[in-house]
Amino acid sequence: MDIRKKVQNAVIEASSSSRYIDKIAIFEKALDLEKNGSNENAIWALELIIKNLKIANNKKLPLCDDTGIPHVVVEIGSKMVLSGEMIHQINEGISKGLENLPGRPMAVKGIDIERLNQNKGLFDEPSMLNPANFIIDDGFYESSYKRDINPDTLNIHIILLGGGPEIRAKTYRIFHKNDYNNILNETITWLKDSLKLLGCTPSIPSIGIGRTHLEANQLMLKALIYGDLKKQSKIENYISNELNKTNIGPLGLSGNMTVLGTFINIGPQRASGVRIIASRPSCFVEPRISTIKLGE
Repeated sequence: MDIRKKVQNAVIEASSSSRYIDKIAIFEKALDLEKNGSNENAIWALELIIKNLKIANNKKLPLCDDTGIPHVVVEIGSKMVLSGEMIHQINEGISKGLENLPGRPMAVKGIDIERLNQNKGLFDEPSMLNPANFIIDDGFYESSYKRDINPDTLNIHIILLGGGPEIRAKTYRIFHKNDYNNILNETITWLKDSLKLLGCTPSIPSIGIGRTHLEANQLMLKALIYGDLKKQSKIENYISNELNKTNIGPLGLSGNMTVLGTFINIGPQRASGVRIIASRPSCFVEPRISTIKLGE
């Protein structure tokens, strides 16, 4: 089975029409709420965002000039096999997808310090942008977004992460003091500070809470992939309501809709006085995601 073409098409879909129908409905609902408040700046911004979504979907153009860094989560059942050849094909498909999108050239030339300094410049070819290391989800791991994965499941989720939210993201420890409200409220404070500077609100913040920095960020990424704005938990609603009180609004122009919802993914915890939180204030084009279903 050769999946390169499927992966290539998935990259383009994620960038241009990710969850299109759901996104349009969500933004139109937000627009109605802003119209009730008669905030002309917020109404203008949301109308422009909706227009952008429709153009990108119809013409298969990137939703944003920052086409993002590809991340891959493989959702695999107990009867399925992920081979080295399949991983190779996923990487090749992503490169071809970035080339045909086209992705924004962002790959830095050189080795080690040369890449850090960026003194060798950039590759002209979007296809030179390597995806991040893959994450495997076999359904065994306990978290808020734990999946009951069928043994015959093999799903490849491709998600594109933009630079703006990465600049404003934070991964750090919080002393919980045996009260989860301390964790939520400090995370909300982080997000309030970051959303003021993000520029591309309304956001869907994604939060992972784990035992290590790596684990917290993996939980955050899975929240972006599996999160559902139509099924928000009590904690997710609480965070969204608190953030919408900031009145930052669409594109930072003030308004009721600073965030459209929240995804929070709580994983296993260790006996410790701290919790490690990964907090990412996604921009309004995110999550940019596409899924290839190769199993049942």
